[in-house]
Amino acid sequence: MSFAAELESRLTRYCAIDSQSDAGSATSPSTEVQFGMLRLLVAELREIGAEDVTLTDYGAVLATIPATAQGPTIAFLAHVDTAPQYKATGVKPRVHRGYNGGAITYPLNPDLVLSPETSPELAKKIGHTIVTASGDTLLGADDKAGVAIIMAAARQLLANPVPHGKIRIAFTPDEEIGRGVNPQLPRDLAADFAYTFDGGKVGEIEFESFSADGATVTITGVSAHPGYATGKMVNATTLAAKLLMALPQSRTPENTQDREGFIHVTDMAGGSSEVTIRLILRDFEREGLAAKGALLQDACARLQAEEPRAKISCEIKPQYRNMRYWLEKDMTPVTRALDAARALGLTPSTTPIRGGTDGSRLTEMGLPCPNLFTGMAEIHGPLEWVSIQDMEVATNLMLKIVSP
Repeated sequence: MSFAAELESRLTRYCAIDSQSDAGSATSPSTEVQFGMLRLLVAELREIGAEDVTLTDYGAVLATIPATAQGPTIAFLAHVDTAPQYKATGVKPRVHRGYNGGAITYPLNPDLVLSPETSPELAKKIGHTIVTASGDTLLGADDKAGVAIIMAAARQLLANPVPHGKIRIAFTPDEEIGRGVNPQLPRDLAADFAYTFDGGKVGEIEFESFSADGATVTITGVSAHPGYATGKMVNATTLAAKLLMALPQSRTPENTQDREGFIHVTDMAGGSSEVTIRLILRDFEREGLAAKGALLQDACARLQAEEPRAKISCEIKPQYRNMRYWLEKDMTPVTRALDAARALGLTPSTTPIRGGTDGSRLTEMGLPCPNLFTGMAEIHGPLEWVSIQDMEVATNLMLKIVSP
């Protein structure tokens, strides 16, 4: 069954909507613009005949596809927000039909090139319909590809009922800033297990993610007029530079791979009087994550001892933990997804995610939730792309998973 036209229409329409999240905001959702996607999905779910369609007070869209047979209640999730790391306003999706295997260029950035040399997975997509942005924004396939996949499968299930248990749908805000799962969400979903459509390569069924903490370092210096600062000024920016250079450069995202964790500075703001540094700490194991937190705290303590006139604080907060710790105790949803993939003729893999999803938090909170592929690649930057044909495989995977 072909879903290509519907998936292309949904993806390009959804990606054109600004729905970027903001870690600096305390609201839920963190940005008002996310309501554009959320309210659209409420309307579309009602239009296709979904039941119990709700926009919760914590900013998630929930809906039900009623059971047509006995079976477990299964939930499917995707997030509506796009990553704050790169511009996501004014996205202009471009559709490249019958991809020929060569380089893809961008009208809004002539220096930008997407090719199999820089994105090896692209070499496997000759003949596919490839969707990219236009060069000055990310695309937003992370995770609007997931949203489109779930919506296409939901429409099919409602229009052409086949035997399946109760299906719950959730579209969440703020996944990209680690706040997509409100404590009420597992109870509101009331599912036996769940899946997020937030993965990459076709065939990847992921049940292992990073464990994650977020850190905020605040450095308060001593202000003085620069012309009369001798022996008086303590420059917070200078201390910030010293702190960053004291962290191991071999443990940054660009220098790690596979099962190696990292310490990543996401942003830094301020001036000579005060600087705030935000970091994320990642490791697959709890012990490794704790060691990275201790390393950061030790670097702050040594800098404080070196310059006692400054005030240096380091606050570390947990974000999510490796979903493997819980899923390995009951692999039922993982096995079901692997069997469904094989039934579609795929050779599934269980590569660990060098990141996390809403599924990491849901699993930790008691709702088992592995992650499924969407086909998206080169996410969080202007080279982001996705194959419509890969999205179609993911849509059929959802339909196969819900089959008894």
